[in-house]
Amino acid sequence: MSGEFIAIGVAFLWTLSALFFEHAGKQLGSVNLNFIRLFCAFIFIGVTLMIMNGSFLPVHADREVWIWMSLSGLVGFVIGDYFLFASYSMISARYSQLIMTLASPFAALAGFVIIGEKLSWMALAGMCVTLTGISISILKRENGNNSGSHNKLHMRLPVKGVLFALMGAIGQGVGIVLSKQGMLAYENCHATDNVLYIPLAATQIRTITGIISFVLIIVLTGGIKNFLASFKNRKAMRTAVTGSIFGPYLGVTFSLMAVQYANTAVASTIMATVPVIILLPEYLFLKRKVTWVQVAGAVISVAGVTLFFI
Repeated sequence: MSGEFIAIGVAFLWTLSALFFEHAGKQLGSVNLNFIRLFCAFIFIGVTLMIMNGSFLPVHADREVWIWMSLSGLVGFVIGDYFLFASYSMISARYSQLIMTLASPFAALAGFVIIGEKLSWMALAGMCVTLTGISISILKRENGNNSGSHNKLHMRLPVKGVLFALMGAIGQGVGIVLSKQGMLAYENCHATDNVLYIPLAATQIRTITGIISFVLIIVLTGGIKNFLASFKNRKAMRTAVTGSIFGPYLGVTFSLMAVQYANTAVASTIMATVPVIILLPEYLFLKRKVTWVQVAGAVISVAGVTLFFI
């Protein structure tokens, strides 16, 4: 199977995980959902690592690797995913995933600031196009009154939900850059012919950091009782576990395979089509209204992402 077809599968996996997590998040809360999701990913990835290398936990990772990947876990999994999943219940997975297309521009900016990667004019153009697409989808024009006042643009979504999704995009964008540094450090201290091992082992470190962080949050905020009560909601728990299989485990694994067997730019662009793909199941199964303006905004936003890889 070619990498391009794998990338298409990844986009569908991430779409499904977003829909499952939106439902589970409304029932369990963002903090509880994130802990459950990361714990499931920790188990799934650990079993995979054991099959690949005979060890449930990452091996040969030195202090530098743990520092970079722990920072990545804090920024991406804890801060980024907390706000992302919280935004699901406020503005729906459709709009959250649309705003998440800004993760690529934020990653480009973080790469420029943190590790000195070049930021091309094409990347800046992509950022503008992506912002334009998002604006088309989340803004609406309100007619002025009869006194001749001009039409005004207003946000069709709760501002808090948009800001939370934006924080999610920042967290994931910066987290990707930190992960890249961590994996480069991992390659320097652990040579392996298995191209999947280091990304999966590095992700396992991120999950460990995330699990510890969310345990501290649950304990310090007095949420232990609420967390334990969430296990009584079996339907929501099944939804959370299913979303964990589609997203953090299969989605991550197959995204790495897609990059392995296809051009990175092509695979990344295909996997960024979630905001477009998610419109169909939302319309068919969740019976949510989808307008041509929203479709156009999603397509333009994804088109902006493609400019980052030209």
